[in-house]
Amino acid sequence: MHPPARIFNHMKAKFTAIIRKEEDLYVAFNPDLDIASQGETRSSALANLQEAVTLFLESASPDEIEGRLSGESWITQFGCIQGHVM
Repeated sequence: MHPPARIFNHMKAKFTAIIRKEEDLYVAFNPDLDIASQGETRSSALANLQEAVTLFLESASPDEIEGRLSGESWITQFGCIQGHVM
């Protein structure tokens, strides 16, 4: 179980960020909370994502936060050769 939203105001938490270039911008995605942001550089995309996550944690209900954090997820890699999963 994760702490309620009000506790996030007084603690540090670590989250995952996936950043990739899409056309002229970088997109930063947080799979833990399903939040994304963008910026002209990787660092600005990450800073914008951090701000979006902070605003979400400050304004969302404890149930909303817990609902997003309670699901299991994995970040992994896989390869394909001629359309077949390796």
